[in-house]
Amino acid sequence: MYLTYIDGQWREGNAPIMGAMDHSVWLGSSIFDGARAIRGHLPDLRLHLERALRSANELGLTCEYGIDELDALCREGVARFPVDAELYIRPLIFGLEGLLVPTRSGFALTLFDAPVPKFEGFSACLSTLHRPSPSMAPTNAKASCLYPNTTRALVAAKQRGFDNAVVCDPLGNVAEFATANLFFVDADGRVVTPIANGCFLSGITRARVIQLLGTAGVDVVERTVRPQELQSAVEIFNTGNYGKVIPCTKYENHEMPIGEMATLARKLYWEFMQAN
Repeated sequence: MYLTYIDGQWREGNAPIMGAMDHSVWLGSSIFDGARAIRGHLPDLRLHLERALRSANELGLTCEYGIDELDALCREGVARFPVDAELYIRPLIFGLEGLLVPTRSGFALTLFDAPVPKFEGFSACLSTLHRPSPSMAPTNAKASCLYPNTTRALVAAKQRGFDNAVVCDPLGNVAEFATANLFFVDADGRVVTPIANGCFLSGITRARVIQLLGTAGVDVVERTVRPQELQSAVEIFNTGNYGKVIPCTKYENHEMPIGEMATLARKLYWEFMQAN
């Protein structure tokens, strides 16, 4: 089920929102964010909405709604679904008019059924593609124009028989998975995640998991990570809005079990979510 709020009303289905001459269609000026409603819980909703507004500003877009109005709209939309629904919440801000520089923006809020993936292992390989630097692309925004490269990395990974891909920054250091942030446990038992260097979006779920692990007495080391380190990792897992915490059980030819840190991170996140 799709439910979209646009032009002051809720519409069912995949509502058309753009025309052939809209700025976002031919010049790529759109941003989105992804939040979650899971059985009535909306973890970190306002943080996602605040990031959406920041992302829009980075691309010269404007939103007609403030943070409180957006929050209320999301909750109104969630209330139209069954109480046990697991939903993806996607605010979208896009350019309508302007030559190169957008002069008018549109807004749409879509909610749709998206069950949380099971806590099962996925496989990943190293991509030959790289994340761009901040001087090359709007990497500090959740900009739609960044995602074709994600698609390319995923297609190449699937052609090799893997589920996902590890993507590096322009210097060849690990940035993240194609679709989520990356954590691993090294041979000394330390939880490590690539330091946010502006080449990838340092996610809201990433920050929440770092905070939750820290509160539980597990310090997370944020540092530069070389791809070869993943070949000897004790465990690898990802964090992201869609799946929250998911374990990686095979990286290239290196197989790993679902580890205790991924399991703990998932448990802590679920407890946080249910309390908020």
